[in-house]
Amino acid sequence: MSRRVLVIDDEPGIRQALGQLLEYEGFEVKTASGGAEGITLYDAFRPQLVFLDVKMAGLDGLEVLKRLRQADPTATVVMISGHATIQTAVEATQLGAYDILEKPLDTDRVLVLLRNAFENRQLSEENARLRETIESRYEIVGRSFGIRALLDRIEKVAATPARVLITGENGTGKELVARAIHRGSPRAKKPFVEVNCAAIPSELIESELFGHMKGSFTGAVSDRAGKFEQADGGTLFLDEIGDMSATAQAKVLRVLQDGVVTRLGGNRAVQVDVRVLAATNKQLEEEIAAGRFREDLFYRLNVVPITVPALRERREDIPLLVVHFLQQLAARDGLPARGITDEALRRLQELEWQGNVRELRNTVERLVILASHATIGAPDVERLVGRRATESPGLGGLLDIATFEEFKQAAERAYLLAKLRQFDWNVSETARALDMPRSNLYKKIERYALQRETAE
Repeated sequence: MSRRVLVIDDEPGIRQALGQLLEYEGFEVKTASGGAEGITLYDAFRPQLVFLDVKMAGLDGLEVLKRLRQADPTATVVMISGHATIQTAVEATQLGAYDILEKPLDTDRVLVLLRNAFENRQLSEENARLRETIESRYEIVGRSFGIRALLDRIEKVAATPARVLITGENGTGKELVARAIHRGSPRAKKPFVEVNCAAIPSELIESELFGHMKGSFTGAVSDRAGKFEQADGGTLFLDEIGDMSATAQAKVLRVLQDGVVTRLGGNRAVQVDVRVLAATNKQLEEEIAAGRFREDLFYRLNVVPITVPALRERREDIPLLVVHFLQQLAARDGLPARGITDEALRRLQELEWQGNVRELRNTVERLVILASHATIGAPDVERLVGRRATESPGLGGLLDIATFEEFKQAAERAYLLAKLRQFDWNVSETARALDMPRSNLYKKIERYALQRETAE
């Protein structure tokens, strides 16, 4: 890969010496004798690193640095000075300079700086790609009226400090909404901490949320900060809030009222600045009527309500979601890149998705792994997914129930086997990828008599 360096200096000797050194080390080099020329050349050449003289006729180096960083905030610029002062170094650093070198230039120092600068830039680019990959995983995909209305409400509420209660069926994407609110908020650079209240035993939820002191209960071998403290300055997402115990509800209410947390076994209150987002698939009004959820906590959380539409309410988004998942699986998970026919998309659009978007994604992954050809067709959908359209199973020549169950079980067995192979039979990793408890996966492994040697 070409490594491009631009040298901007009004001294011909410096330009020549640096140019020869860099070319000898395998860099592609261009030089400019002044600031204005250097800015123009930067736009055309797009170097990965710039050597820039501080004192030049016309535009001086600090002004050029300022303009380069305004045009390209990722620009890596090393300043060169014959009489560098602390004030110059501080000003250059404040303007975004990577480093500053003094004349006469030391060859070894230049080479070490080059190596470090390029390694640092490569790391920054990898981090940027990783952020893009992570964010694409949590992208909300769709053009339906329901999704446009959802995105509009997210945009309006994200910039505010308001608490949000996100409701919707399982698999609709409530976590994606919470992450989108966090990304669009002033807290975006601070932590996003998620707690699944349904997945943590009731006796441990308080320790998880509020932390504990050493010896406060059996197994508390050291002091531990809870999720509220971990999210300080950022966002805490309480998923499945409807499953939280009554005792924990009371303590969460106190934190929301007072902004302080006391660890289990401790007596010191810790001030926290946390924006709380909550989500549930339950009707909290019914839970309140049944005495299982606190009404005062509901009103504290439900400042801005957001309901995520079920997939059956936005069927026009299914083709977009399928294509998105195909691209995501190929780019992030290393699965084969596959196309899909219009007829296959239409069949997927007709099916019922009780598990909503989560079920659709898992189905697309199954099709990618098990489809017979490079392009997924309607026969693959029939064979690997079955017919679950809204019409009666007895109409339109649909498969009879017994045959359908056989297909479904065979497809599930093959899918589980493929996922176990993908994760080298690591049950924890496979269960996480399938979004199911390990205990359920163990039961399915036993049910289908799956064994490691089967993968041979």
